[in-house]
Amino acid sequence: MTQRPNMAARRKARRLAMQALYQWHLSSSPVNQIEAEFITDHDMAKVDQEYFSEVLRGVPSTLTELDSYIESVTDRSVREMTPVELSILRMGAYELVHRIDVPFKVIINEGVELSKLFGASEGHRYVNGVLDKLSQRLRATEVTASRAPRD
Repeated sequence: MTQRPNMAARRKARRLAMQALYQWHLSSSPVNQIEAEFITDHDMAKVDQEYFSEVLRGVPSTLTELDSYIESVTDRSVREMTPVELSILRMGAYELVHRIDVPFKVIINEGVELSKLFGASEGHRYVNGVLDKLSQRLRATEVTASRAPRD
């Protein structure tokens, strides 16, 4: 039986990954440099560091794919999005595509919470809508199953 990840450690990893992706987006610094800075500057003892590294490295390496998914369900280009929203949406899209072990509802909820914490006052509504549409497109079977009536 596989062990469930520590949810608090995973949440901290997402928060730091979003901040690191934001920094990467604004600075265009190498991901390895940003990762090293975050590991040095933050207490990583209670962080799912493997998850942090995977997301931080995975988003830039699949950027074209992720941006294409995001733009397919929105009415604007990724260039028109705020850096905070874009970092959250890219991370959520990455998780929806590459981390099928994480339920889509968790991905949406975490994105909304990060948006409330770091984004514009109503940005969480936009993030919620985009991640919901992405979930329906990328995880259709899971979304349909979650909405089916239970006996």
